[in-house]
Amino acid sequence: MMTFIGILLIGLVVGLLARFLTPGPTPRGVLVTIVIGIVGSVIATYGGQALGLYQNGETAGFIGSVVGAIVLLVLARLFSSR
Repeated sequence: MMTFIGILLIGLVVGLLARFLTPGPTPRGVLVTIVIGIVGSVIATYGGQALGLYQNGETAGFIGSVVGAIVLLVLARLFSSR
């Protein structure tokens, strides 16, 4: 249970940082922010493994997670404006 709460808290912090660092309109809501942070971390982990930055089984660092969340926010804006 504590792992799940930890994932939610890290997702919230990463999502808030990504929203703060990315200019322009962002999706509203705490749940959306948490999901963006968590998915950004997953994108950074698997993207880093594909690029050879991380080995299999390693997770992305905090900065990588924020960068992954920023990429997700930018992609969400591109597809939602159409």
